[in-house]
Amino acid sequence: MRLAKSLAHVVNILDPDVIVLGGGMSNVDRLYATVPNLVKQWVFGGECETPIRKAVHGDSSGVRGAAWLWPE
Repeated sequence: MRLAKSLAHVVNILDPDVIVLGGGMSNVDRLYATVPNLVKQWVFGGECETPIRKAVHGDSSGVRGAAWLWPE
């Protein structure tokens, strides 16, 4: 419930094209089925077209991003 409410605030303020969940949270498959319906309760207008997707690299996304930022 807290995650859905927090994501709804992000949608209300920033209006992103997509929300990507990364880290260990991306491994919890039931989030992708339940959270989108809960987000709709908190989004202005009651409708949310912003998809919630799983990070392509799963819980190693942060490490990959840090390696990408490392100066050569």
